[in-house]
Amino acid sequence: MRELVVISGKGGAGKTSVAASFAVLAERVIVADCDVDAADLHLLLSPTIIESNDFYSGFEAIICQDNCNSCGICASLCRFDAVIGFLDANGSRRYHINRIDCEGCGLCVHFCPVKAVDFPISLCGKWMVSRTRVGKMVHARLGVAAENSGKLVSTVRQKAKEIAQEENVPLIIVDGPPGIGCPVIASITGATEVLVVTEPTVAGEHDLERVLLLTRHFKIPTAVCVNKWDISVSLTERIETRALELGAVIAGRIRYDTVVTKAQLQQITPVETDSFIAQDIRKVWENIHNGLCGTTYR
Repeated sequence: MRELVVISGKGGAGKTSVAASFAVLAERVIVADCDVDAADLHLLLSPTIIESNDFYSGFEAIICQDNCNSCGICASLCRFDAVIGFLDANGSRRYHINRIDCEGCGLCVHFCPVKAVDFPISLCGKWMVSRTRVGKMVHARLGVAAENSGKLVSTVRQKAKEIAQEENVPLIIVDGPPGIGCPVIASITGATEVLVVTEPTVAGEHDLERVLLLTRHFKIPTAVCVNKWDISVSLTERIETRALELGAVIAGRIRYDTVVTKAQLQQITPVETDSFIAQDIRKVWENIHNGLCGTTYR
């Protein structure tokens, strides 16, 4: 089974449009949206949810007011200032925990002298399986200020692999998160290949180098595609040279085209339009499909 993860060193480089376009061009594919902090692949593939599951991870401290003696020890010890003091209707001092600020460390639970702090497992979000026009899609929604996005990414990838194995689908395309943090590491670890989509800007060049060092560390075959290459030819050439120095291969270039925005408004991918950019993306896909990174279909 082949697992292609499309990532970018920074947000806004165009990886989701490329990943969705690849899903349309692939003959048989399972799609996974692992950008769980800001998922948007569904905007292009219009999924119909067929399975929804709660995602629990980490713990959340909750003060049981009936047991609390208002000693304030929890407030004095919390280094995240998550314990908030307030006056109740009778003018008595009480405390509650702001779930946005709470890191779930459990210090208040341990030191509460009357054991008034409950510590249940936290509901962090949901993960779903959907039908789309290209095949099944696994995606997720992380809760506001929720932690453990890396664990949710791993859950999404694992479910996508299970579906691919059950249905004998040879390819999984993953729309990964931007950056180089925990969610990105969870997205690429164990993948067969990575495509990094970048753009010819100073920020794009800088962040591309960081993400290529990451994929090299994990020894994952990596290709690079420069999106909107024609806004700076010289920077594009410099980026491609540096990518080769860091052990990546060049998958191709995609020009700047306003048709991308128009396609997004229609909830379709760029390759579903009659445009020059569709031709560019098809060429990049052909390079990847034909084993540019050394991985071929079995």
